[in-house]
Amino acid sequence: MPPMRVAVVGVGHLGQHHARILASKPGVELVGVADSRPEQARKIAAQQNTRPFDDYRALLDEVDAVSIAVPTALHREVAGAFLERGIATMVEKPLATSLAEAEELVALARFGGTLLQVGHIERFNPALAALDGLGLRPKYIAAERLSTYTFRSTDIGAVLDIMIHDIDLVLSRVDAAVRSVAAVGVSIFGGHEDIANARIEFEDGCVANLTASRASFQSLRKMRLWGEEGYASLDFTAKTGTIVRPSDNLLRGELDLEGLDMTQPAAIKERLFGTILRMDQVQTEGRDQLDMELDDFVRAVRGEAVPRVSGDDALRAMRLADLVLQSLNAHQWEGTPAGPVGPHLQTLPTAEPGHALRGPISWRRQNARSGAVENSR
Repeated sequence: MPPMRVAVVGVGHLGQHHARILASKPGVELVGVADSRPEQARKIAAQQNTRPFDDYRALLDEVDAVSIAVPTALHREVAGAFLERGIATMVEKPLATSLAEAEELVALARFGGTLLQVGHIERFNPALAALDGLGLRPKYIAAERLSTYTFRSTDIGAVLDIMIHDIDLVLSRVDAAVRSVAAVGVSIFGGHEDIANARIEFEDGCVANLTASRASFQSLRKMRLWGEEGYASLDFTAKTGTIVRPSDNLLRGELDLEGLDMTQPAAIKERLFGTILRMDQVQTEGRDQLDMELDDFVRAVRGEAVPRVSGDDALRAMRLADLVLQSLNAHQWEGTPAGPVGPHLQTLPTAEPGHALRGPISWRRQNARSGAVENSR
Protein backbone atom coordinates (compact mmCIF):
# COMPACT_ATOMS: atom_id res chain seq x y z
CA MET A 1 0.00 0.00 0.00
CA PRO A 2 1.45 3.42 -0.93
CA PRO A 3 2.04 5.81 1.95
CA MET A 4 -0.60 8.37 2.82
CA ARG A 5 0.57 11.76 1.59
CA VAL A 6 -0.05 14.39 4.27
CA ALA A 7 0.82 18.06 4.70
CA VAL A 8 0.57 20.51 7.58
CA VAL A 9 -0.52 24.08 6.93
CA GLY A 10 0.52 26.49 9.67
CA VAL A 11 3.60 25.30 11.56
CA GLY A 12 3.73 27.77 14.40
CA HIS A 13 3.36 27.03 18.13
CA LEU A 14 1.01 24.06 17.64
CA GLY A 15 1.35 23.17 13.96
CA GLN A 16 5.04 22.29 14.30
CA HIS A 17 3.99 19.46 16.63
CA HIS A 18 1.44 18.27 14.07
CA ALA A 19 4.30 18.04 11.59
CA ARG A 20 6.60 16.22 14.00
CA ILE A 21 4.00 13.62 14.95
CA LEU A 22 2.69 13.00 11.44
CA ALA A 23 6.24 12.61 10.12
CA SER A 24 6.82 9.81 12.64
CA LYS A 25 3.72 7.75 11.84
CA PRO A 26 4.16 4.49 9.90
CA GLY A 27 2.62 4.54 6.46
CA VAL A 28 2.44 8.36 6.42
CA GLU A 29 4.59 10.60 4.23
CA LEU A 30 4.82 14.22 5.28
CA VAL A 31 5.19 15.72 1.81
CA GLY A 32 5.42 19.31 2.95
CA VAL A 33 4.70 22.03 5.47
CA ALA A 34 3.32 25.46 4.62
CA ASP A 35 3.50 28.71 6.51
CA SER A 36 3.09 32.33 5.46
CA ARG A 37 6.46 32.96 7.13
CA PRO A 38 8.97 31.34 4.74
CA GLU A 39 11.69 31.13 7.37
CA GLN A 40 9.39 29.21 9.73
CA ALA A 41 8.36 26.83 6.96
CA ARG A 42 12.01 26.18 6.09
CA LYS A 43 12.94 25.63 9.73
CA ILE A 44 10.23 23.02 10.41
CA ALA A 45 10.70 21.38 7.01
CA ALA A 46 14.40 20.91 7.74
CA GLN A 47 13.61 19.37 11.12
CA GLN A 48 11.17 16.89 9.60
CA ASN A 49 13.07 16.21 6.37
CA THR A 50 10.32 17.50 4.11
CA ARG A 51 9.64 20.42 1.74
CA PRO A 52 8.73 23.97 2.79
CA PHE A 53 5.98 26.04 1.15
CA ASP A 54 4.96 29.63 1.74
CA ASP A 55 1.64 29.16 -0.08
CA TYR A 56 -0.67 26.33 0.97
CA ARG A 57 -2.27 26.24 -2.50
CA ALA A 58 0.88 24.65 -3.89
CA LEU A 59 -0.02 21.54 -1.85
CA LEU A 60 -3.54 21.05 -3.24
CA ASP A 61 -2.34 18.58 -5.89
CA GLU A 62 0.24 16.94 -3.65
CA VAL A 63 -1.67 15.37 -0.75
CA ASP A 64 -4.32 12.88 0.32
CA ALA A 65 -4.89 14.60 3.66
CA VAL A 66 -4.01 17.82 5.43
CA SER A 67 -3.78 19.06 9.01
CA ILE A 68 -4.50 22.78 9.38
CA ALA A 69 -3.24 24.86 12.31
CA VAL A 70 -3.54 28.41 10.99
CA PRO A 71 -5.26 31.28 12.86
CA THR A 72 -8.99 30.70 13.19
CA ALA A 73 -9.79 33.63 10.92
CA LEU A 74 -8.21 31.65 8.05
CA HIS A 75 -9.96 28.33 8.66
CA ARG A 76 -12.76 28.99 6.17
CA GLU A 77 -10.36 29.91 3.40
CA VAL A 78 -7.69 27.27 3.93
CA ALA A 79 -9.81 24.30 5.01
CA GLY A 80 -12.38 25.19 2.37
CA ALA A 81 -9.77 25.02 -0.40
CA PHE A 82 -8.77 21.45 0.56
CA LEU A 83 -12.36 20.29 1.11
CA GLU A 84 -13.34 21.60 -2.32
CA ARG A 85 -10.66 19.31 -3.76
CA GLY A 86 -12.02 16.32 -1.81
CA ILE A 87 -8.95 16.16 0.43
CA ALA A 88 -9.44 14.74 3.93
CA THR A 89 -9.03 17.65 6.31
CA MET A 90 -8.30 18.07 9.98
CA VAL A 91 -8.61 21.62 11.27
CA GLU A 92 -7.77 22.88 14.73
CA LYS A 93 -10.56 24.05 17.02
CA PRO A 94 -12.69 26.05 16.81
CA LEU A 95 -14.03 25.07 13.41
CA ALA A 96 -14.33 28.71 12.31
CA THR A 97 -14.69 32.26 13.61
CA SER A 98 -18.44 32.33 12.97
CA LEU A 99 -21.34 29.93 12.81
CA ALA A 100 -21.95 30.82 9.17
CA GLU A 101 -18.38 29.90 8.19
CA ALA A 102 -18.58 26.67 10.20
CA GLU A 103 -21.77 25.70 8.40
CA GLU A 104 -20.10 26.39 5.05
CA LEU A 105 -17.18 24.09 5.87
CA VAL A 106 -19.45 21.26 6.98
CA ALA A 107 -21.58 21.73 3.87
CA LEU A 108 -18.47 21.47 1.67
CA ALA A 109 -17.47 18.24 3.41
CA ARG A 110 -20.95 16.76 3.02
CA PHE A 111 -21.26 17.78 -0.63
CA GLY A 112 -18.00 16.08 -1.56
CA GLY A 113 -18.30 13.18 0.88
CA THR A 114 -14.98 14.35 2.33
CA LEU A 115 -13.67 13.64 5.80
CA LEU A 116 -13.65 16.68 8.08
CA GLN A 117 -12.23 16.26 11.58
CA VAL A 118 -11.81 19.02 14.16
CA GLY A 119 -9.13 19.25 16.83
CA HIS A 120 -11.14 19.24 20.05
CA ILE A 121 -8.19 17.64 21.77
CA GLU A 122 -9.78 17.27 25.22
CA ARG A 123 -11.84 14.38 23.84
CA PHE A 124 -8.56 12.46 24.00
CA ASN A 125 -7.70 13.44 27.57
CA PRO A 126 -7.09 10.31 29.70
CA ALA A 127 -9.07 11.92 32.55
CA LEU A 128 -12.27 11.08 30.66
CA ALA A 129 -11.50 7.41 31.31
CA ALA A 130 -12.77 8.03 34.84
CA LEU A 131 -16.28 8.10 33.38
CA ASP A 132 -15.94 4.69 31.72
CA GLY A 133 -18.44 2.23 33.12
CA LEU A 134 -20.06 4.81 35.37
CA GLY A 135 -23.05 5.29 33.10
CA LEU A 136 -23.35 8.83 34.39
CA ARG A 137 -26.27 10.81 33.00
CA PRO A 138 -25.28 14.28 34.21
CA LYS A 139 -27.88 16.65 35.61
CA TYR A 140 -25.44 19.37 36.62
CA ILE A 141 -22.04 20.12 35.10
CA ALA A 142 -19.61 22.76 36.32
CA ALA A 143 -16.41 23.51 34.41
CA GLU A 144 -13.59 25.96 34.94
CA ARG A 145 -10.96 26.52 32.27
CA LEU A 146 -8.50 29.23 33.24
CA SER A 147 -5.22 30.18 31.61
CA THR A 148 -2.78 33.04 31.37
CA TYR A 149 -2.75 35.33 28.35
CA THR A 150 -0.58 33.85 25.60
CA PHE A 151 -0.89 36.55 22.91
CA ARG A 152 -2.15 33.81 20.57
CA SER A 153 -5.66 33.37 19.12
CA THR A 154 -6.35 37.09 19.46
CA ASP A 155 -8.66 36.87 16.42
CA ILE A 156 -11.26 35.20 18.65
CA GLY A 157 -12.42 35.61 22.25
CA ALA A 158 -12.40 33.32 25.27
CA VAL A 159 -15.61 31.55 24.24
CA LEU A 160 -14.23 30.21 20.95
CA ASP A 161 -10.64 30.00 22.17
CA ILE A 162 -11.12 28.29 25.54
CA MET A 163 -14.73 27.62 26.52
CA ILE A 164 -15.32 25.74 23.26
CA HIS A 165 -13.42 22.77 24.78
CA ASP A 166 -15.95 22.41 27.59
CA ILE A 167 -18.90 23.14 25.30
CA ASP A 168 -17.81 20.20 23.16
CA LEU A 169 -17.30 17.95 26.19
CA VAL A 170 -20.71 18.84 27.61
CA LEU A 171 -22.41 18.14 24.29
CA SER A 172 -20.65 14.78 24.09
CA ARG A 173 -22.33 13.85 27.41
CA VAL A 174 -25.74 15.51 27.12
CA ASP A 175 -28.01 14.21 24.39
CA ALA A 176 -30.68 16.89 24.56
CA ALA A 177 -31.56 20.15 22.88
CA VAL A 178 -30.59 23.46 24.44
CA ARG A 179 -33.45 25.22 26.23
CA SER A 180 -31.78 28.48 27.26
CA VAL A 181 -28.43 30.24 27.55
CA ALA A 182 -27.42 33.12 29.83
CA ALA A 183 -23.88 34.43 29.51
CA VAL A 184 -21.68 37.31 30.53
CA GLY A 185 -18.16 38.28 29.52
CA VAL A 186 -15.53 40.95 30.03
CA SER A 187 -12.87 42.27 27.68
CA ILE A 188 -9.61 43.01 29.47
CA PHE A 189 -7.02 43.39 26.75
CA GLY A 190 -9.26 45.02 24.18
CA GLY A 191 -11.23 43.47 21.34
CA HIS A 192 -12.96 40.22 22.26
CA GLU A 193 -14.04 38.88 25.65
CA ASP A 194 -11.20 37.47 27.77
CA ILE A 195 -13.37 36.17 30.62
CA ALA A 196 -16.74 34.49 30.13
CA ASN A 197 -19.35 32.58 32.08
CA ALA A 198 -22.33 30.74 30.63
CA ARG A 199 -25.28 28.98 32.23
CA ILE A 200 -26.80 26.50 29.79
CA GLU A 201 -30.07 24.65 30.39
CA PHE A 202 -31.04 21.61 28.34
CA GLU A 203 -34.48 20.23 27.58
CA ASP A 204 -33.79 17.15 29.73
CA GLY A 205 -33.26 19.37 32.79
CA CYS A 206 -29.47 19.24 32.78
CA VAL A 207 -27.73 22.51 33.66
CA ALA A 208 -24.14 23.34 32.71
CA ASN A 209 -22.22 26.25 34.24
CA LEU A 210 -19.06 27.01 32.28
CA THR A 211 -16.36 29.54 33.17
CA ALA A 212 -13.45 30.41 30.92
CA SER A 213 -10.65 32.92 31.32
CA ARG A 214 -7.47 33.65 29.45
CA ALA A 215 -6.49 36.34 31.93
CA SER A 216 -5.82 34.26 35.03
CA PHE A 217 -2.70 34.17 37.16
CA GLN A 218 -2.83 30.38 37.42
CA SER A 219 -4.02 27.74 34.97
CA LEU A 220 -6.88 25.39 35.80
CA ARG A 221 -8.82 22.85 33.76
CA LYS A 222 -11.45 21.03 35.79
CA MET A 223 -14.95 19.68 35.31
CA ARG A 224 -17.42 18.27 37.82
CA LEU A 225 -20.47 16.23 36.83
CA TRP A 226 -23.38 15.19 39.06
CA GLY A 227 -26.10 12.65 38.34
CA GLU A 228 -28.17 10.12 40.23
CA GLU A 229 -25.55 7.50 39.33
CA GLY A 230 -22.83 9.43 41.15
CA TYR A 231 -20.42 12.34 40.98
CA ALA A 232 -17.24 12.75 38.95
CA SER A 233 -14.49 15.34 39.32
CA LEU A 234 -12.06 15.50 36.40
CA ASP A 235 -8.74 17.33 36.35
CA PHE A 236 -7.70 17.67 32.70
CA THR A 237 -4.29 19.08 33.59
CA ALA A 238 -3.32 16.31 36.00
CA LYS A 239 -5.25 13.75 33.89
CA THR A 240 -6.91 12.34 36.98
CA GLY A 241 -10.44 11.73 38.13
CA THR A 242 -12.39 11.17 41.34
CA ILE A 243 -15.58 9.12 41.28
CA VAL A 244 -18.10 9.16 44.14
CA ARG A 245 -21.02 6.71 44.08
CA PRO A 246 -23.81 6.03 46.56
CA SER A 247 -23.65 2.71 48.40
CA ASP A 248 -26.40 0.14 47.94
CA ASN A 249 -27.68 0.97 51.43
CA LEU A 250 -27.95 4.66 50.62
CA LEU A 251 -29.80 3.86 47.39
CA ARG A 252 -32.32 1.97 49.52
CA GLY A 253 -32.68 5.02 51.75
CA GLU A 254 -30.70 3.52 54.61
CA LEU A 255 -28.19 5.79 56.37
CA ASP A 256 -25.99 3.67 58.64
CA LEU A 257 -24.72 5.92 61.47
CA GLU A 258 -24.63 3.26 64.19
CA GLY A 259 -21.66 3.66 66.54
CA LEU A 260 -20.50 6.87 64.83
CA ASP A 261 -19.10 9.52 67.18
CA MET A 262 -20.59 12.77 65.87
CA THR A 263 -17.96 14.79 67.75
CA GLN A 264 -15.14 13.35 65.62
CA PRO A 265 -15.00 15.06 62.18
CA ALA A 266 -12.35 12.65 60.88
CA ALA A 267 -14.48 9.64 61.76
CA ILE A 268 -17.54 11.21 60.14
CA LYS A 269 -15.59 11.87 56.96
CA GLU A 270 -14.22 8.33 56.90
CA ARG A 271 -17.70 6.82 57.31
CA LEU A 272 -19.22 9.18 54.76
CA PHE A 273 -16.63 8.51 52.05
CA GLY A 274 -15.92 4.90 52.93
CA THR A 275 -19.26 3.29 53.69
CA ILE A 276 -22.13 5.62 52.83
CA LEU A 277 -20.46 6.86 49.67
CA ARG A 278 -17.89 4.91 47.69
CA MET A 279 -14.99 7.02 46.45
CA ASP A 280 -12.46 5.90 43.84
CA GLN A 281 -9.41 7.81 42.66
CA VAL A 282 -8.63 7.23 39.00
CA GLN A 283 -4.99 7.83 38.11
CA THR A 284 -4.70 7.62 34.36
CA GLU A 285 -1.76 7.08 32.11
CA GLY A 286 -1.90 7.43 28.38
CA ARG A 287 -0.20 8.55 25.23
CA ASP A 288 0.22 12.17 24.27
CA GLN A 289 -3.20 13.63 23.44
CA LEU A 290 -2.11 15.19 20.16
CA ASP A 291 -0.53 11.91 19.10
CA MET A 292 -3.81 10.11 19.80
CA GLU A 293 -5.80 12.78 17.97
CA LEU A 294 -3.63 12.61 14.86
CA ASP A 295 -3.63 8.81 14.99
CA ASP A 296 -7.44 9.01 15.05
CA PHE A 297 -7.30 11.25 11.97
CA VAL A 298 -4.96 8.92 10.07
CA ARG A 299 -7.14 5.91 10.84
CA ALA A 300 -10.23 7.81 9.74
CA VAL A 301 -8.59 8.80 6.45
CA ARG A 302 -7.76 5.15 5.85
CA GLY A 303 -11.37 4.20 6.53
CA GLU A 304 -10.45 2.20 9.62
CA ALA A 305 -12.49 4.28 12.09
CA VAL A 306 -15.00 7.08 12.43
CA PRO A 307 -13.33 10.27 13.73
CA ARG A 308 -13.97 10.94 17.39
CA VAL A 309 -14.78 14.58 16.63
CA SER A 310 -16.42 15.03 13.24
CA GLY A 311 -17.31 18.24 11.47
CA ASP A 312 -20.90 17.73 12.62
CA ASP A 313 -19.75 17.46 16.24
CA ALA A 314 -17.75 20.67 15.91
CA LEU A 315 -20.68 22.41 14.22
CA ARG A 316 -22.94 21.50 17.14
CA ALA A 317 -20.37 23.06 19.50
CA MET A 318 -20.20 26.15 17.30
CA ARG A 319 -23.99 26.51 17.39
CA LEU A 320 -24.01 26.49 21.17
CA ALA A 321 -20.99 28.81 21.30
CA ASP A 322 -22.88 31.19 19.02
CA LEU A 323 -25.80 31.23 21.49
CA VAL A 324 -23.34 31.96 24.31
CA LEU A 325 -21.84 34.84 22.34
CA GLN A 326 -25.26 36.25 21.48
CA SER A 327 -26.20 36.30 25.16
CA LEU A 328 -22.80 37.64 26.22
CA ASN A 329 -22.85 40.44 23.66
CA ALA A 330 -26.39 41.45 24.67
CA HIS A 331 -25.71 41.66 28.42
CA GLN A 332 -26.69 45.06 29.81
CA TRP A 333 -24.28 46.02 32.56
CA GLU A 334 -26.53 48.71 33.98
CA GLY A 335 -29.79 46.94 33.23
CA THR A 336 -30.69 49.26 30.39
CA PRO A 337 -29.84 49.41 26.67
CA ALA A 338 -28.61 52.98 27.22
CA GLY A 339 -25.70 51.69 29.31
CA PRO A 340 -22.72 49.56 28.26
CA VAL A 341 -23.66 46.30 26.55
CA GLY A 342 -21.56 43.21 25.91
CA PRO A 343 -18.00 42.53 27.08
CA HIS A 344 -17.03 46.20 27.33
CA LEU A 345 -17.89 47.76 30.66
CA GLN A 346 -17.81 51.30 29.31
CA THR A 347 -18.89 52.66 25.96
CA LEU A 348 -15.39 53.80 24.97
CA PRO A 349 -13.24 52.71 22.01
CA THR A 350 -11.30 49.48 22.51
CA ALA A 351 -7.92 48.38 21.26
CA GLU A 352 -7.82 46.07 18.29
CA PRO A 353 -6.63 42.52 19.11
CA GLY A 354 -2.87 42.32 19.05
CA HIS A 355 -2.37 46.04 19.62
CA ALA A 356 -0.86 47.57 22.76
CA LEU A 357 -2.61 46.24 25.84
CA ARG A 358 -4.79 48.85 27.51
CA GLY A 359 -6.68 46.95 30.20
CA PRO A 360 -10.43 46.86 30.87
CA ILE A 361 -12.16 50.00 29.72
CA SER A 362 -13.73 50.49 33.15
CA TRP A 363 -10.24 50.64 34.66
CA ARG A 364 -9.42 53.51 32.33
CA ARG A 365 -12.41 55.67 33.16
CA GLN A 366 -10.48 58.27 35.11
CA ASN A 367 -7.68 58.45 32.56
CA ALA A 368 -10.17 58.81 29.74
CA ARG A 369 -11.58 61.96 31.34
CA SER A 370 -8.17 63.60 31.24
CA GLY A 371 -7.27 62.35 27.79
CA ALA A 372 -4.56 60.08 29.18
CA VAL A 373 -5.96 57.03 27.42
CA GLU A 374 -4.97 58.38 24.04
CA ASN A 375 -1.53 59.29 25.33
CA SER A 376 -0.95 55.81 26.77
CA ARG A 377 -1.46 53.93 23.51
